[in-house]
Amino acid sequence: MLQVNLDASVRTGHGKGPARTLRRMGQTPAVLYGLSSDAVSLAIDTKIMVKELLAIRRRNVVVNLDVEENGKKYTKQVLIKEVQVDPLAGNLVHADFCEISLDKPMVLSVPLVYVGKAKGVDLGGEMQINTHSVYVKAKPLDIPDNIEVDVTNLEIGGAITFGGLIVPAEVTMVDTASKVCVAVTAATAKPVEEDAAATAKKAPAKKK
Repeated sequence: MLQVNLDASVRTGHGKGPARTLRRMGQTPAVLYGLSSDAVSLAIDTKIMVKELLAIRRRNVVVNLDVEENGKKYTKQVLIKEVQVDPLAGNLVHADFCEISLDKPMVLSVPLVYVGKAKGVDLGGEMQINTHSVYVKAKPLDIPDNIEVDVTNLEIGGAITFGGLIVPAEVTMVDTASKVCVAVTAATAKPVEEDAAATAKKAPAKKK
C-alpha cells in the first residue's frame, strides 16, 4: 500500500469558534482516533493537506502522521477515515484519522484494473464488467494499490471469478471466490420489431 507523510500539531481550542479561527490561519482542524488512547485534536496545514489528498485520491494509503505536541514529535500510522468539504466553497472543513497497526491484518476494498482486449470481443462478443473492486485481507503494507485483471484470453462464454485473480501470497481474498467479476457474452440480437422499424425508416418514401 502507498505511504505518505503528513505533519500535524496538537490543538487545544475546541468548538466552532476556534475551528473558524484555525481555518482563517490556513489550518484544517482534525481528530486522531487512537487504537487504545483517547482522541487527539489536531491542526494541519491546509495547502499541504490538499496537495496530498489530490495525489492519493481514491487510493488506499497509510499516512505517517508526524504529530508535534509540547515541542516533542511522535509518529502514528493512520488511515484517512473522513474528510469534510464545504459543498459550496469546496474548502476543507475537517478531517478524521484512524490509527492502525502495521502488524495486524485488516480488510480493505482494492480497485480492479482491467487490461487487454478479450478474444471474444474481437469475435463479436460483449464484455460485461460486474465489479470494479474486491475486498482483501492482509497487513496494511501488503495490500496492493490495485489488482490487474488480464482479459486477453477471454472467449465468448468465458469469465474470470474472484478466485481467478492473481494476488500476492500475503493477501487473502475476502469476497466469494466463485463470484464473477468479468465475462464475455454473445452479442445481444436486436428484436425483429426494431430491425423492421429501422428498415422502414431507411426506405425511400413512395411517390404518389
